[in-house]
Amino acid sequence: MNNFQFYKYILEIKILIMTDRRNFLKSLAGAAAGLSISNSVFGKEQGSDRLGEVLPKRKLGRTGEYVTMLGTGGYHVGWTTERDAQEVIEASLEGGVRFFDTAESYSTGVSEERYGKYLTPKYRDLIFLMTKTTGPDAKTVQEHLEGSLRRLKVEQIDLYQVHSIQTPQDVDGRIQAGVLDVLLKAKQQGKIKYLGFTGHQNPFAHTRMLEKTAESNIFDAVLMPVNVLDQSYYSFTKNVLPIALERNMGILAIKSLADGRFFAKKEQADWSSENPVIPNYMTIKEAMHFVWSLPVTVLISGNENATFMREKIALARSFSKLTEEQKTVLVEKVSSLAMTGKIEYYKKKEA
Repeated sequence: MNNFQFYKYILEIKILIMTDRRNFLKSLAGAAAGLSISNSVFGKEQGSDRLGEVLPKRKLGRTGEYVTMLGTGGYHVGWTTERDAQEVIEASLEGGVRFFDTAESYSTGVSEERYGKYLTPKYRDLIFLMTKTTGPDAKTVQEHLEGSLRRLKVEQIDLYQVHSIQTPQDVDGRIQAGVLDVLLKAKQQGKIKYLGFTGHQNPFAHTRMLEKTAESNIFDAVLMPVNVLDQSYYSFTKNVLPIALERNMGILAIKSLADGRFFAKKEQADWSSENPVIPNYMTIKEAMHFVWSLPVTVLISGNENATFMREKIALARSFSKLTEEQKTVLVEKVSSLAMTGKIEYYKKKEA
C-alpha cells in the first residue's frame, strides 16, 4: 500500500465513523420521538414550593413522578467537610433542586447520615430521595436497607438501587443470591417506592440486567454515565439507553464531566492533562447542556462546596436544548480523545 492509498484508507474510515455517529444520533432522536416518555421528559414542569422557585422538572419514566432535571450527588456530600456538606445541601434547596442522591457505601454511611441531619428532618416532604446498595446477596442488601433507613431518618426511600453492577457475571451472581427478591419484598412492605440499578464500568452489565428482568420489568430507573465522550467509547448511550427508553424507564445521568477528567487537573485523583476537554474543545455549559438535550430525566452532579453547586444550578436554569447537528459537532470534536479510554477511566472493558 503506497502513501496515497494509506491516507485514502484512513479518510474512508473517518467518514464511516462520522456517518455512524450521525446515524446514531438521528435514530436516537427518532426513537425518543416515538415514545411517550419523550413527550414528558422534555416537557418541563416548573413551579414553586415553600422554599421558593423549583428547577424545571422531568418525568421519571413510567412512575408518573416529576423530579428536578438536576440532582445533588451524595458521594461528595460524604467526603467533603461537614460544613461544606451542609452548605451544599442548603444551596441545592435554595436553588430549586429537589432530587437527592446518596448510597450506603458513600464514606461508609457518612453521606446518608448528613442527609439525615441536614435534609430529611425539615424537607422530606419536598424532595425525591434515592439511595443504593452494593450488597452481593439478600442478607447484605437487607442490612444495607435497614441501615439506610435509619441513617436517613425516613420510613420509605423513593428510589432504591442495586448499585455499581460491574459485569454480566456480577449481575447473574446477585440475582442468584436473592438480591432482587429481598428488594421486591421491601417494596411490598412500603420501605421502597421504586427500584432501579446503577453502574459505570460496563454497558453490557446493564444490558444483562435488562435482559434478566425483561419479563418481570421490575426496574423503574437506570443510572449510568452520559456525556459527550460516551458515544465514542464503550457506550452506555448506544447500548443501554434505547432499551431503557423502550421500557419507559427513568434515565439518571452521571459522569457528565467524566468525574472531573474533562478539566486539566483533579487533585483528588492526581490527574492532569495537557489537552483537556474543557476549555480546549468545549465549555462546561456545552458539556452539560449536551446531556440535558438527550432523553435523560436527571443529571446528577457531585459538588464538594456550595459555589460549585450554584454553578450547576445556574447551568440548569440557562438550559436550551441543542439541535441534533449541534450535538453531533460536539461528539465529533472529542471522538479522538474518547477513543483513548483515558478520560472515561472508570469504564472497564472485559478481556
